Formats: sequence, C-alpha cells, structure tokens
Amino acid sequence: MYLQHRQAFLDRLEDGDLALFPGAGHVIRNHDVEYPFRQQSDYLYLSGHQEADGLLMLAKGIEGLPEAALFLLPRDPERETWTGIRLGPEGAMAQLGFEQAWPVEELPKRVTEAIHAAERLWYRVGEHPRTDKLVGEVLTAARNKSRLGIHPPAALMDPTRVLHEQRLHKGEDELQLMRKAAAVSAEAHLLAMAQAAPGVGEWELEALLDYTFRRNGGRGWAYPSIVAGGASACVLHYTSNGARLRDGDLVLIDAGAEFDGYAADITRSFPVNGRFSEVQRRVYEIVLAAEKASIEKCVPGQPWAGVHDASVRVLGEGLRELGVLEQPLDEIVEKELYKPWYMHNTSHWLGLDVHDAGSYTHGKQPRPLEQGMCLTVEPGLYFPAGDERLPAALRGIGVRIEDDVLITAGGHEVLTSATPKEVADVEAACAAARIMPPRLDTELVQS
Repeated sequence: MYLQHRQAFLDRLEDGDLALFPGAGHVIRNHDVEYPFRQQSDYLYLSGHQEADGLLMLAKGIEGLPEAALFLLPRDPERETWTGIRLGPEGAMAQLGFEQAWPVEELPKRVTEAIHAAERLWYRVGEHPRTDKLVGEVLTAARNKSRLGIHPPAALMDPTRVLHEQRLHKGEDELQLMRKAAAVSAEAHLLAMAQAAPGVGEWELEALLDYTFRRNGGRGWAYPSIVAGGASACVLHYTSNGARLRDGDLVLIDAGAEFDGYAADITRSFPVNGRFSEVQRRVYEIVLAAEKASIEKCVPGQPWAGVHDASVRVLGEGLRELGVLEQPLDEIVEKELYKPWYMHNTSHWLGLDVHDAGSYTHGKQPRPLEQGMCLTVEPGLYFPAGDERLPAALRGIGVRIEDDVLITAGGHEVLTSATPKEVADVEAACAAARIMPPRLDTELVQS
C-alpha cells in the first residue's frame, strides 16, 4: 500500500524534482515522560514507518539518487534495551520495501547533496523546525556557491495540495483499515450503551471505549473520546469526562478507534436510564431525520456543501416545530438563524486524520463528491441549560448523530452502520446485558 502511495506521488513530479517529508518526533508530557507517539500523517501515508525521527526523501530523474530513500534511527542494542527494537536501515529495506535507507546521522550530508542536484524542491516549510533549519541553511549556502557550479533549486514547492488530493481518494487497502476501525468503534459504542446507567462515571465509559479499541487490535483512540452527560453535550469538544451520569439525562458519546493510523468517527446520543423522554425523542428524531437527509446527498456528483445544506433545512424546520424559531424556513436558512443551536458544519473528510486532508472547494465552488472519498455526516442540536430563549423543557438537551460514509460508484456505503441509531434500536442496546464488573469501593481505595 505504501509503495503504491509513493509511486502515485512520484508520478505527479517532473524529472529533477526532490521531495522531503520529515516524520514526527517524541514530545515530552512532563519531566522525562513522553506523550504516546503518533506518526506524522503524510510521512506515514508515504512510508509506513511508525518510528520517531525519520525523514523520507523522494527523487525523480536525479542522477545518483534512489527514487525513495528513508532516513531513520539505526539499530542500537543499548538504547533498544530501554525503548524497544528499532527497524534500522536494513529493516526498512527488507520490511518496508525501500530501495535505500540510511541512518539519520547521514541525513545532513546526503540531503545537502540531493538539494544541490535538484531542479525543484518539494518541502512544506513551517511544520518541522529541525528540517526547516537544515533546508534553509542548505539553500542559503547554495546561493553563495554559484562560482563552484552549485545552485539552489529553481523553485520551492509545497507538496500539500498534490499529496492531500491523493490522500482524499482512498484505495481498497485503506478502506479495509477504515472498515476495521468502524467495526471496532461500533462495538465500543454498543458496550457503552449497555453499561450506561445513573451514577456511572463518564470516565468509566471512556475507559470502556479505549479498552474495546485496544482489545480488538486498534492502536487506541483516533481522537480523545467525548463522553458528555446532560448539558455537557452542548459543549462540542467536551473531553474532561469527569461527571457522573444522571437519571433522566441523555449522554452524548463521540469516539472512534484508530487502525494503523486510519480513523473512525462515530457519535451517538442515548438516554442514561435506557428510555427517551418525550421531548428527548422529539429532538433526537429531528437530528436523525437531518442525518438521513444528508446521507442521501452522499453520492458522486453532488456538491460537498449539499450535505450540510440538507441537514440545515431539516434542523431549521425542526426548530420551528419545537417552538424555538417561528420565521419561515427559507429565512431561517438564508439568515442562518439556526446557528445558536447548530453552529458547526455537517461533514468533514475522514482518513489518516480524523479531520482528514483534502480541499473542500474547487476554486470558489464546493467540490463535487467522488468515488473513494470518505466523509462524516454529523448534524446536531444543542440547547444549553442557561439559554432563556428556549422553552424550559429543551434546556440541557444536546444531541448529535454521526456516521462515516464512503462515496461509491453507485452511491454510498455507511461504514458505521453497525452502530444503532433508530430510537427502538438504541433503547434495545441500552437494555442489553451489562458486561463490566462492579467498581471497587471508593472509600476503601482511598483508605
């Protein structure tokens, strides 16, 4: 898969082009403790290399340079005793299919020689300070060596637009990873619905989600899980997950697993006690209708913005039915009167990043959907507890429903369809047998 990605990118280059892609490094969390490592997505897409401090060099038609070479940390038995076995240059060639691989110690010398030989340099400035410094120094030095026959590349090109357009269209190998992530994420949401009950901590459901992701082969979450009970569901990126669930409230869970870097992204809203109240059901069914209307727009040739427009019209009419707004629907849509209660877009690309690479427009026009694109569909309504513009019964209710959708040749595939969302199916999932052991007595633990 990664070899195919590299070749597809190289096919877009001209003879004499050199491209550099630095990988991620470790980041300190506190003192000498590091955050869990996650590879830089462009580097991972092209290399498949999951270790820190690497750099990928791609060259097309440059004499003496391999088309694809990887710089990476060498084998080091002493360091590996502490941090684990490294792939090393030999492993990169044997296991990742690289024509050439070198230890990172050789990077400054070899990259300098490569830049001197290049007609154009493809490199994204501003994201990797160490490589920025090296590239800047090499270019500056080359400008002062023209009498020696050394010249800087004639152009510095940002590879983002070309590479991210490529990443936007998923191949079958990528889709298999995304389907795995979706299946495991669906299982996690089902278990959370079964475990939720009055008094359960949001953090307990968060732990259950992460446990399910890891237990089923994922690398963990694709983004920090949101477990928001009651009015906290009106905080779009609520991740403190520190309250106990209350009887009569809804809980909103936005969580997805990651498989080899590829993400799932699912949101479900369901009753803590297993049964929707009448007003909760009304809000929920409006959001569900909006999601279904938007998914129907997920077909080749439809503009990406049409997915959002479909949700807005359903939600706008729903706000009229709930007594929140009274203006005509066209006025609600045109003037965006819905925005106090639906303030985000309905969709984003999905792939190696949960908000994945790729533009949303062609020029100034929304781009049409095409086969191989993956996107989320996630309308919602959010009624804060302190919003006095709202009928009292609505205050404190937040609902979002989100699925992952692949555009196919003849329409679409909902990758996350195993996660229940019809009212009856959600209530049935909430009533399923619980699978978690009882908590330890808190006072005993503290003593």
